[in-house]
Amino acid sequence: MNEQPTIESDGGAASAPQDGTEDRSHDPPGLPAEERSKAGAGGVVVVYAIVFLDLLGFGIILPSLPYWARTLGASGLELGLLMSAYSVAQFVGSPVFGRISDRVGRRPVLLWSLTGSVLTLSLSAVAPTLAALIAARFLAGFFAATIGTAQAYLVDVTPASERTRYLGLLGASIGLGFVFGPGLGAGLAAFGLGFRSAALVAAALSLITLLGALRWLREPRRHRERIPRRLPEGDSRGALLRLFVAYFAITALFVIFETTFAYLGADLFGLDEVGFGATLFAIGLVMVFVQGSLVGRLARRFGARALTLAGGVAMLVGIVLVPTAPTFGWLVPPLVAVAVGRGLAQPALTTLISFRAPSGREGAVLGVSQSFAAAARAVVPLLAGAAYDLEIGLPYWIGGGFAALSLLLVASVAKATSEEHE
Repeated sequence: MNEQPTIESDGGAASAPQDGTEDRSHDPPGLPAEERSKAGAGGVVVVYAIVFLDLLGFGIILPSLPYWARTLGASGLELGLLMSAYSVAQFVGSPVFGRISDRVGRRPVLLWSLTGSVLTLSLSAVAPTLAALIAARFLAGFFAATIGTAQAYLVDVTPASERTRYLGLLGASIGLGFVFGPGLGAGLAAFGLGFRSAALVAAALSLITLLGALRWLREPRRHRERIPRRLPEGDSRGALLRLFVAYFAITALFVIFETTFAYLGADLFGLDEVGFGATLFAIGLVMVFVQGSLVGRLARRFGARALTLAGGVAMLVGIVLVPTAPTFGWLVPPLVAVAVGRGLAQPALTTLISFRAPSGREGAVLGVSQSFAAAARAVVPLLAGAAYDLEIGLPYWIGGGFAALSLLLVASVAKATSEEHE
């Protein structure tokens, strides 16, 4: 029989077809799908803008942050602590904001996040000591831990058949912020404007985003029944845990690449800062193209689970081939494979997680998934750096192991789902 993903809730399980036909069993209650799509369209655009501008502001300070930290006397270890503080705070904040958004609404949480971003970026600009800067970055990470809430907003207002498409466009918004933010920050540095100016520009962008959200962001029509206090038990809880670990694994693979590729490129091919930046820019554009243009159509045809598995295979093949390239030109195919695989797998896996979330707990569940991603960003750079010191190719083989783990976990959930409905 054809395998179908399920969504578990207190009321039972329902199946969603993978052959492209529309199934509304996963749709949020309230308006019919067509009316809900019209009602939520404006909010979706605002959420995309919020995420893009928020990530743009985050990216603006990245080029100058390490140099400003050194000006404040940071050692290498202290720089690592500074860079990890943001992700550690997101690990803490993502499930917290997700649960709060399930209870009080998506809009208040997103507005609170933007307000916090304005304040913490301003504090970063005026931080007089390294300790104050680390504290400000920790608070910034905590208030920015609302990607799960933005994902839950989309789940609230989109039909299940279009969910992967809209989550892919959210990923494209994130990618655009990461692509253009560092470029804007580098441009400010070229004009002699350092970290403090970059942080104030980022705070101004967050303030503009906050004012726009106050004007145009509306609370989506959501399930009004009592929110269950717990996530599902038994097999469904186990399936969610496996998907969370798979999300950690695909994030860890990409973090390994981000952490070590500058060294690998320099050691093997003489790659400098400009070449490294151009490579990251190109990879970002590939991911934005995949998530913005391809994911929706492919998901309608093949389903979210198939896209997750295909993306995992592409990342596995690409990451293990990176250290084997004899010339820089031979790096292009594996790097494209990693970028395409990540662009496919991330929104598709988020869709699978949302299908498993109980009604009324989407924010909490998606917040937990973002917490797993934040954990990867906080911990894996240390593993990747230590592995690189032992052997240049070792981090990429470990990345291949993470890809294989994600494939096994997603496949095991799919198998369990199939067996439940046979």
